[in-house]
Amino acid sequence: MTEVIIAKSEDAAGEIYAKAMASLIASKPNAVLGLATGSSPLTAYKHLAAHVAAEHLDVSQVRGFALDEYVGLGVNHEQSYHATINRTVTEPLGLNPEFVHVPNGDLSTIQTAGADYDAAIEAAGGVDCQILGIGTDGHIGFNEPGSSLVSGTRIKTLLEQTREDNKRFFTSLDEVPTHAITQGIGTILRARHLVLLAFGESKAPAIAAAVEGGISSFCPASALQLHPRATVIVDEAAASQLKNLDYYKYAVAHKPAWQGI
Repeated sequence: MTEVIIAKSEDAAGEIYAKAMASLIASKPNAVLGLATGSSPLTAYKHLAAHVAAEHLDVSQVRGFALDEYVGLGVNHEQSYHATINRTVTEPLGLNPEFVHVPNGDLSTIQTAGADYDAAIEAAGGVDCQILGIGTDGHIGFNEPGSSLVSGTRIKTLLEQTREDNKRFFTSLDEVPTHAITQGIGTILRARHLVLLAFGESKAPAIAAAVEGGISSFCPASALQLHPRATVIVDEAAASQLKNLDYYKYAVAHKPAWQGI
C-alpha cells in the first residue's frame, strides 16, 4: 500500500523529503534524482539545498532527470523546464549542469527524443527517487487523464485546461505550447522510490482518487498503487478526503525510525 504521511505544513513536508534525499546522497554520492517542476516541489528543493550546505554534502556526482519539457520552446526561454530546473534545482544545490538532464523538446529531433531519454535514464542506472506533484485531475508529469499506465517517455498533446492553467507563466495563451514531451507512467514507475507532494484543499479529490480509488488511466497518479515503494506527503487540507486518514497517521507514528521514508 502507498505510504501516506500527513505533514503539519508544506514546509514540514519539504523537510521530510530533504532529509531523505540528503541521506541518500550521503550514502550514494552518485545518486540519480528524478526532478519535477511546478510549485509543489519548490520548498522541498530549498530544504535539500540547506541540507547540502549544512552537511557539506558532495554533490559533484549527483545526477538528475527531469520529468518533462515543452515541445518547441527553446531551452533558453525562461519558462522552459530546462531553465526552470536550472533555476530551482541545479544552481541552488550546486549540481554539475552536465549531469542534469531534461527531455529534448527540439522539433528537429522530437521523433526519437522519448526513446533517447528512456535510454539515458537506463544508462545512468535508473532513478533512485522521483519527486512528483499531482494535478487536480490526477495527472503526473504531463500524463493527462487517459494516459497509458505502461507508457514510456513520449509526446503528449496538452489539454486546453492545462494550457489555461499555465497561461499565467506566459504573456498570452497563444504563447503556451500545445505539446510537451514527458516521462511516461511506465518510465516513472521504474524509479526505485516515488515521492508525491500535494498541498491544499484543491488537491484533496485527486489525492483520494490516487491513493484510495481504483487504478485507472483516468487518474494517472493512481498508478502509484502499483509501486513497491511510493510515499505520498500531504498537508491536512490535501488529506481531508482520505477515508483511512486515522490509519495513515497511526502507521507513521509507529513506524521504526530506521525505515525512513
